[in-house]
Amino acid sequence: MNAMPPLAPAPLIPPDCAGLDFFAIDRSLRDLLAIYLPPRWHDALTPHFARLGQIAGGRLDALARIADRHGPVLHPRDRYGNDEDWIEYHPAYREMEQIAFGDFAFHAMSHRAGVLGQDAALPSVAKYAFQYLFTQAEFGLMCPVSVTDTSIHILRRFASPELQAYLLPRMLSADPETMWKGTQFMTEREGGSDVGAIRTRAVPDGDRWLLTGNKWFNSHADADVALILARPEGAPAGTGGLALFALPRRRRDGSRNSYRIVRLKDKLGTKSMASGEIDLHTAEAYLVGPADAGIRQMMEQVNRSRLSHGARAAGMMRRCVNEALAAARGRNAFGRAVIDFPLMRRQLLKLMVPAAQALSMTFATADALDRGAAAELRLLTGLLKLRACRDNIPVATGAMEARGGNGYIEDYVTARLIRDAQVGLLWEGTSNINALDVIGRAVGKLGAQRALGALLRGRLAQAAALPAGFRARLGHAWDRAEALAAAAPEDALARQAARALYDAASAVLMAWEATRPGADARRALLARMVLEHRLTPRDPLAPALAEWETPAANLLLGEAPATLAEVAPLLD
Repeated sequence: MNAMPPLAPAPLIPPDCAGLDFFAIDRSLRDLLAIYLPPRWHDALTPHFARLGQIAGGRLDALARIADRHGPVLHPRDRYGNDEDWIEYHPAYREMEQIAFGDFAFHAMSHRAGVLGQDAALPSVAKYAFQYLFTQAEFGLMCPVSVTDTSIHILRRFASPELQAYLLPRMLSADPETMWKGTQFMTEREGGSDVGAIRTRAVPDGDRWLLTGNKWFNSHADADVALILARPEGAPAGTGGLALFALPRRRRDGSRNSYRIVRLKDKLGTKSMASGEIDLHTAEAYLVGPADAGIRQMMEQVNRSRLSHGARAAGMMRRCVNEALAAARGRNAFGRAVIDFPLMRRQLLKLMVPAAQALSMTFATADALDRGAAAELRLLTGLLKLRACRDNIPVATGAMEARGGNGYIEDYVTARLIRDAQVGLLWEGTSNINALDVIGRAVGKLGAQRALGALLRGRLAQAAALPAGFRARLGHAWDRAEALAAAAPEDALARQAARALYDAASAVLMAWEATRPGADARRALLARMVLEHRLTPRDPLAPALAEWETPAANLLLGEAPATLAEVAPLLD
């Protein structure tokens, strides 16, 4: 009887992206930084982007895996029975905080000089690019970073000089011994999307106010300062009766303020970061701005947070694309590399296109903020939050599928990316709320689509190197999207109209970016894919595969950049 031959060694499991330099492997990010950052800032900050890219793919990625598995723990009392509630974090989370708040000072970089050795506050484009890189490794901590950043903005703009002097030096610090982190407390059981139903009440008490009520979903629950909406005694019902207050965790004498973290939320994702329920019992707080302007002030913070959410979704999608490409290139099946199969190539492109859209829209939105283009910013912010956060979910799911069964296992990052992506649909407004804001307010009341249209037409004029027919099609797509948005009934077609604006705007931006000196012209191919598959009528039962798509896919799935001369024949 012959012995059984030994089994051949099993093929190696394809690699993931842990340990890679997330800046070095992201040609799109490097191109857009060169386009949107002034040369002075680009030259000064490139070494810091490179440093964060190495940290994000290395140490930060390892810390994020640990912190996700060892979430925060609430301790309601100290060992003497005092109501000194505190949250215990794993050392991995604390080390991530040091990277974000200490080493890079994300929360302060656009508010003061001195961060990263710079003699002025950094542009918003740079700040959100840093967030984009960081989020590729860790999503949860970016919430405390963002709400601290936006709280600083609100206090600088609306708080009295005395309140600013009390809070801002601590909030702008990068020293963990003195720094105060910020957050916002808004949601209640009675008032989620319906903010006007908020019941927390405020009673004046000298130069301060006493707040009583509950807040139902509060991320970064143990922040040092919370911006909180409450209704002053005697104020009318609805949003017009809400005021904005600054709620310190501790009183001026150092004692614990009279509100409690009742419990922490057991969330689907963002497990590294503490979200909890808050009960307030005559807690001391300070009025921020006029007592009848609370909702307007809070919505300014919300819109800044929405921009950050878009940048975070773009970063997560980039990680998903990288993971899918690593799996498809590194695995053989049926005698050839998985990436060589036509269906897998089409699936990878379905991940690459929305990731590229989100990055372009993030940079365009941050650029509008830097330029003070208020109408553009108002519309772009809502579009970015709505679509990038929604697209993040199928992109994360597609990355899991590209890796196969291992993508479903918590050993790999894709399972966490899927869990964390979901919250983008909830924080700072659901998809319906954001769509209504875009169409009902930004378009319907402000006419912001006209300002964005002027920008996009200018971009097309600058992209004269593109084939004329392709530019004309892009311009026509924007005109139709703009007309739909202006005519759409906000309560029925808001999401359709907002999606059209997002797709048309991102296609124009990517095409323009492809023509900038030194840029990888393959972005124009991504723009055409948006144009063909999202903005042009198609017969769903037609069997034809467009001839241009196969050579376009070959270029996009290759690792080498392309020139405009190489891609131009594929654009007409």
